[in-house]
Amino acid sequence: MTVTTDARPFSATLRASTLEVHDRANYSTYMRTLLGGELTRDGYAQLAIQYYFVYGAIEAASDAMAGDRVGGEFVFDELRRLPSLERDLAHLVGPDWRSTITPLASTQAYVARIREASTWAGGYVAHHYTRYLGDIAGGQVIRRMLEKNYDVAEAGALFYHFDGIGSAPRFRDRYRAKLDNAPWDEAERARVIDETLVAFECNVAVFDELALRLDEFRA
Repeated sequence: MTVTTDARPFSATLRASTLEVHDRANYSTYMRTLLGGELTRDGYAQLAIQYYFVYGAIEAASDAMAGDRVGGEFVFDELRRLPSLERDLAHLVGPDWRSTITPLASTQAYVARIREASTWAGGYVAHHYTRYLGDIAGGQVIRRMLEKNYDVAEAGALFYHFDGIGSAPRFRDRYRAKLDNAPWDEAERARVIDETLVAFECNVAVFDELALRLDEFRA
């Protein structure tokens, strides 16, 4: 039997392998409605609420993974989103936000998957990569849209501010180099790709559940 090895850098293989589900997430009904400026500010706040629970799980995994030989390479304190989300939710929801927000069923499932997958470095990286690199790149489209259509530029949109990473393109290049250099064999790389696909599907599920409530939040 002949084994065919992908000659591309692993980061390129990972991106190509997840492109279809990545596009489904980006062009989901909820995201299209949000980016079209068709929601109220409360409609956007629903997404920030779900992200609070998701990033709580990812950043708890980062704390646990900090000393890991492989996973620790992907722990970046400058990426942490919870402090920004807390300030955003205080602005969007109100000072009592902690006692009023709840995760959707799809968000609860997503959080459970993050916790389960992050018991191994590759699973942690799969979920970390799916969210943070998307926020640094495509998330900036949402940041500009929030300012233009919802008059939200600072508090309320701080989640999309990555002032601590310096040049975003250089940071992404550094991150991809870590993916390329991680000591994973072909089987482990395949597992990382599979878990990244799961991570994207978790995001799609959250967007789909949010879309069920669009009529409540149309501008």
